[in-house]
Amino acid sequence: MTATALSADTSALDTYMERLGIAAREAALRVAQASTAAKNEALRATAGALAAERAMLAEANARDLEAATGLDAAARDRLTLSPARIDAMIEGLHQVAALADPVGAITDLVRRPTGIQVGRMRVPLGVVGIIYESRPNVTADAAALCLKSGNATILRGGSEALHSNQAIAACIRQGLESAGLPSAAVQVIDTPDRAAVGILLRSPQFVDVIVPRGGKGLIERVSAEARMPVIKHLDGVCHVFLDASADHDKALRVAFNAKCQRYGTCNTMETLLVHQAVAATLLPPLAAQYRAAGVELRGCAASRALVPGMLEAVEEDWYAEYLAPILAVRVVDDLDAALAHIRTYGSQHTDAIITEDYSRALRFLREVDSSSVMVNASTRFADGFEYGLGAEIGISTDKFHARGPVGLEGLTSQKWVVLGDGEIRT
Repeated sequence: MTATALSADTSALDTYMERLGIAAREAALRVAQASTAAKNEALRATAGALAAERAMLAEANARDLEAATGLDAAARDRLTLSPARIDAMIEGLHQVAALADPVGAITDLVRRPTGIQVGRMRVPLGVVGIIYESRPNVTADAAALCLKSGNATILRGGSEALHSNQAIAACIRQGLESAGLPSAAVQVIDTPDRAAVGILLRSPQFVDVIVPRGGKGLIERVSAEARMPVIKHLDGVCHVFLDASADHDKALRVAFNAKCQRYGTCNTMETLLVHQAVAATLLPPLAAQYRAAGVELRGCAASRALVPGMLEAVEEDWYAEYLAPILAVRVVDDLDAALAHIRTYGSQHTDAIITEDYSRALRFLREVDSSSVMVNASTRFADGFEYGLGAEIGISTDKFHARGPVGLEGLTSQKWVVLGDGEIRT
């Protein structure tokens, strides 16, 4: 390609992205003012369009799968838009429609001695940019949450799911238009050109916040290049600590589920910590369950002494987010040692303790600085659906503006409101 042609292509892409940004800004004003009824109507109409267009969705997805010759089995699974996943998208839209609308809600209203009332009102963020990989169902989930929270959104899915995403986008447009809302409230970038991502990240005049959903490489790039706030998490190095007072049945059940219910998720346990007082009782039966499930175990010296054949863990294993049937195991002296390990190697995502000791449970809740901290429950519960948020836009391990699974409230901000009756300051 000549320099002149390259310049022309770049200019065309810039123009296209600017057009999306301008349309999103205009749509954001209208969506922020839309009634709850109109937003819910759009969501339900979109669900109806998805149900009516199953054949079109399947055909588009088949084209993506046919072209995706270089993907491994896990990536192809994420890309596949099965009938069950179409059903899940439809159900997700209905669930979001049934959720309370956060926009305009006033909380913490207090009357001051001067007579004024001071409170806070929830308001949309504006335009939300979402960059994600593989999973085309994210298109429907993200659109639903952004719309219900009064935001416009620009979505950029992976190039491998281009046809699937565009098919879903067509159904979303039907839903918006049937409810009298602007179709530009949800726009899906229709070019596979990777340069579009960079332009989006450099457009704070159009986009108020960016949400990356995907692998660590994508999230690191977005965090480094974005000129607007980013809602994200980098790693999901999740721990389960089996305390000395743990109920044995609970410990075995939760520790197995936290690892084996699904391997490739950010809330899957990657390191098991076991109190030395119960290691000899709990580790051998747990190891047998893991091995039967095909999980490779990598442990410290004390763990390997209790479980013959366990591989040796090296320093990198304690930091690892395997997203695979591999588990790091460490025997620790006490709760202090478990807390120190999590502080050193954790990613502030999700950590759990299995214990029957109330004071230790409270201490774990207070001292583990993660976005989700659990007592006697599997780390796999750390997502928006299980928390009652409906679909989620992602999980944040940042301290601001949202933390943990990000649902409708996480896609809004708050402003101070003051209600008076002619009061003046003296």
